[in-house]
Amino acid sequence: MPSTSEPAYSVHADLDVMIEARDGTGLATDIYRPADPDTREPIEEPRPVILDRTPYDKTGGRTRHGEWYASRGYVIAIQDVRGRFDSEGEFFINKNEAEDGADTVEWLADQEFCDGNVVTLGTSYGAWVQNALATQDPDGLAGMFVNMGAANGRKKTFRHNGAFEQRWLSWALTLGAGFSHESLADPDVQQVFADVDVREVFENGPIQRGESALAELPQYEDWAFEIMTTASASDDYWQNPSVNFERYYDQSADVPTVYSGGWYDSYTGATCDNFVGLADRKDSDHYLLMGPWTHLARLPGGHDHSENLLFPPLTWEHPTAGDLAFGEDATMNYRETRKQFFDQYVLGEDSWDLPRVQYFLMGTGDGHQTEEGNLFHGGEWRSAEEWPPEGTEMTKFYAHDDGTLSTEKPAASESYTSYQYDPEDPVPTIGGNTSSYLTYEPREESVEAYPLGDRNIVDFAGRGGYDQRTDEDTFGASEPYGPLSQRDDVVVFRTPPLEEAVEIAGPIRVRVFGETDAPDTDFTAKLIDEHPESDDYPDGYDLNLSDSICRARFRGYRDEPDFVEPGDVYEFYMEPYDTANRFKAGHRIRLDISSSNWPRFDVNPNSGGPLYTDDDYQVAENTVHHSATHPTHVELPLQPTN
Repeated sequence: MPSTSEPAYSVHADLDVMIEARDGTGLATDIYRPADPDTREPIEEPRPVILDRTPYDKTGGRTRHGEWYASRGYVIAIQDVRGRFDSEGEFFINKNEAEDGADTVEWLADQEFCDGNVVTLGTSYGAWVQNALATQDPDGLAGMFVNMGAANGRKKTFRHNGAFEQRWLSWALTLGAGFSHESLADPDVQQVFADVDVREVFENGPIQRGESALAELPQYEDWAFEIMTTASASDDYWQNPSVNFERYYDQSADVPTVYSGGWYDSYTGATCDNFVGLADRKDSDHYLLMGPWTHLARLPGGHDHSENLLFPPLTWEHPTAGDLAFGEDATMNYRETRKQFFDQYVLGEDSWDLPRVQYFLMGTGDGHQTEEGNLFHGGEWRSAEEWPPEGTEMTKFYAHDDGTLSTEKPAASESYTSYQYDPEDPVPTIGGNTSSYLTYEPREESVEAYPLGDRNIVDFAGRGGYDQRTDEDTFGASEPYGPLSQRDDVVVFRTPPLEEAVEIAGPIRVRVFGETDAPDTDFTAKLIDEHPESDDYPDGYDLNLSDSICRARFRGYRDEPDFVEPGDVYEFYMEPYDTANRFKAGHRIRLDISSSNWPRFDVNPNSGGPLYTDDDYQVAENTVHHSATHPTHVELPLQPTN
C-alpha cells in the first residue's frame, strides 16, 4: 500500500473553461490549481498538469478528485468530453476522442500555469480517451496512467470476436441517454429513460431502429446501431484512432505508462494487450498492474452504493469481486498509487517502486465462507519483468470423449459431442468480465421529484467470480435451477482432481473444432476452477475465471464475414481474458463449451441474417469434436513449480 500524502496547498478552481478543439467545438474544463494557503491565490510557479477527460460529469465526485491532486501540488484539468454535460457538440461514442484529447493536451501545455508536462489519468471511458489521444503524439504529453481501458474496440470491447457485448446497449439506455444534453435540458426526455427497464429490453430484444427509447435521441441510436450491427473491419469506425489503438501503436506517444486493471474487469484482455503491444515497442518505461478486481465498485446487493452514480468507488480499494473475497492485501490506494507514478516521472522524485509487472495470483485461500457470505479465494501479489512471466509454459489441455481434460492428445480417429443450441433459451451469464449491465431501480416518482442521479441502479448480470449455478435471482434463468454444467447445451470437460496445485498466469487460448447445421452460430468457452465439496459448500463450487465467444462468420478474427458450410468442421479460436490463479490440490481444471452467454453477448439466431437485429431464431445442432485430427483444447499459461 503506498504511503499517504498530505495536502500542502489550498485550491483555486477555474470552472467551465472552454478549450477549443480544432473544429471550433468548446470543451468545458474545470481547472484546479495549487493555491497559497494564506492568500488562496494560485501559486505562480508552473506545475505539471493532470488531465482527466470524462463523459460522466466533471463535477460531483470529480470535484473532490480535483481538489485532492491540486492540494498536493498538481494542476488538474477535468473535462467533459464532446457532447456531454457542459461541453459543446454531439456525442458519438469514442469517435472524436483522439483529436479532442490531443488538442486539450497541447492547449494545457502552453498555459503559464503548466511547466510543459501534461500527464493523464482515468478509468473506463477515461482510459479509452488516454489511449486515443496518445495515437496523435501531442506535444507536452509526459505520462499516462490508463486504468481499465480498451485496445481494439472491434476485437475485444464493443464487439468480441464477432459478437456484440450488450453492455453498450445497456449503457446507451442508462448512463448514456439518461445524461445526454437533451435529457439534462428536458425532464420529459429524461423521464423516458428513467422508465426504461433494460432487463425487459433485453428479454424482448433485439430492438429495431425507431422502436425503442433511443429513438428519442437519434444520435445515440445511430452510434448504438453502428456498433451493434456493423462488424466488418472495412467500416471506417473500426479503424478510427479513437476506437482501434492497436492499429496506431507504432505512431503513438512514447511516454511512461501504467496499464492497470483487474482479473474480473470488462477490459482485462485489452489491458494486457496494450502492455504486451507497447512495453517493448517503446523506449519509455511501461508497467502492467493487475489486481483481483472488477470494473468499478458495483457492490453486492444489486445496487450502486456510491455517493455519486456517475463516479462510483474503485474496486482497487475493495477486497472482493462478486462472490469472492481475497483479503485486505488485495487492496491498493488508487489516488496515491497514481500520484507516486507521476511524482517519479514528472517531478523526478524517487517515489515509484513497483516492478514492471505486478499481478495478484488468486486462489491461495482455503475456500471457507466468510461472515459476509463470500468464498475466501485469497491470493498474493507476484512480480515479473514481462507478461506472461518468464518461465511460463503454454500447455494444452485436450478434451476427450469421456469428458476428461488432460495434457494427453486424443487418439480417437472420430470423436464428438453434439447438442441443441436454442437462441430463445440461452445460457445465462453469471458474473465474469462484465460491466454496465445496469438498469435504474423502478420508481413511481418523476425525475423532477427524485432526480436520476440520486437513484439506485441495479446490476443484473453480476461482475466477478460466482458459483456457476442459477437460482431465482439469476437474470435470464428459468426452472429447474441449478449448475450450468447440467444444461443439455453445455459440454463439460474436466481434469481429475489435481494431485498437486497448478498455477497459471497469462493469456488463455481455446480452440474448439466444431460444426453446425446452421449457416452461422456461436461457440463459447469458459474456464472454471471446480472446487470439491466442503462443509461450507457441500455441493462444491464452480468458480468462473475467464470466458470468451466466437461468432462463426467472423471466426479467426476475420475482417469480413465468411459463413460456414453446414456439416463442415471449422476451428473456432477464442481468447478468454488473461488471468492468474492457483488451482489447489483436489480441485479440477474445467472447460465449459456452449453457444451462448447471455446477456454478456447478444444471442446468435443461427439464421445467418443481419447482425443483432435479426429475430429469425432457429435451433441449431452444434457439434464439438475431440479427435486426433480435430483436438479441441484450452491452452493455459502454466507457471514453474518450486
